[in-house]
Amino acid sequence: MFYHIFYPLSSDYSILNVFRYITFRSAYSGLTALALSLILGSFMIRLLQKYQIGEKIRKHGPQAHNVKSGTPTMGGLLIIFTFLLSTLLWSNLSNSYIWIIVFAGLGFGAIGFIDDVLKLKSGDGLSVRQKLVFQTLLALTIAVFLVYFDPARSAYATKLSVPFFKQFQPDLGWAYILFIVFIIVGTSNAVNLTDGLDGLAIGPIIIATLTYTGIVYVCGHAKFAEYLGIQFIREAGEIAVLSSAVLGASLGFLWYNSYPAQVFMGDVGSLSLGGILGTIAVIVKHELLLILVGGIFVIEALSVIIQVGYFKYSGGKRVFKMAPLHHHFEHCGWSEPKVIVRFWIVAVVLAMISLSTLKLR
Repeated sequence: MFYHIFYPLSSDYSILNVFRYITFRSAYSGLTALALSLILGSFMIRLLQKYQIGEKIRKHGPQAHNVKSGTPTMGGLLIIFTFLLSTLLWSNLSNSYIWIIVFAGLGFGAIGFIDDVLKLKSGDGLSVRQKLVFQTLLALTIAVFLVYFDPARSAYATKLSVPFFKQFQPDLGWAYILFIVFIIVGTSNAVNLTDGLDGLAIGPIIIATLTYTGIVYVCGHAKFAEYLGIQFIREAGEIAVLSSAVLGASLGFLWYNSYPAQVFMGDVGSLSLGGILGTIAVIVKHELLLILVGGIFVIEALSVIIQVGYFKYSGGKRVFKMAPLHHHFEHCGWSEPKVIVRFWIVAVVLAMISLSTLKLR
């Protein structure tokens, strides 16, 4: 909105030329979302408490978590509201990529919202099958648009960028659509599985979002993309304004979600943030890099798959003391804050390695 109001006036007032720059709008997009989150956070927590929208701790979880029962949940609504408002204020709204990511955030957030509401009413949310069907339809819509309805991507729409290999870009053809669906749906659910301790999921989300903010900026800058030998994505730089808003909103939420948490994000938050992150990775053709950038989410998801698979195969035996992996370490005697901070450290290391791949090609 500000871009469309003030930038046209820059010919008369040169100071307004700053609204042209993505870096300027990205910075203030993040700060706006952060300020809104900090201001509105307490109000939302009181509202959730008033309507008794509290977390129900599962019976088979760690016993130490029982004290968290009743903690306000669905705080992800705060993230969605502040990121969306900040994006609408600071981004170039004629950019189609902005609307694709907003669609992903709201769509996956809606699935999480329905799931959270059903859990509050009956104790059981959407079934795994129902979730996957809705998520797949959303991701399929995004994939079809990017592959068939974005003429700017026609030359590389179905090509896959492989980290560390500049010249190796296999063309997956129609299978690339299935790959996009897998990345977006997988990321959304992986973030959801990670959201089990105070601040555990939002920390790696902040780190991954910050990493991709840098990636989308260089991918959308012709000279930087040419220098680094990566695919130039026209108009992708504008995504940095949106991702900065997600970053600011997530930082504001962490203020209230850090140990001991005053509010949990719920599925409405984790599914939407995962959907946004996966969609950004797909748009800028750095899907495989997401495996490294979001390594914490991948590890958490794999721990569940391995645990369930081995349990069925072995007739009741387990690989981990409890899955997802963060619960395993709790059972090993690690305190909750120690698990959280150490997972954050791993996320930072993985992000640094990920950024190095932009040049090591």
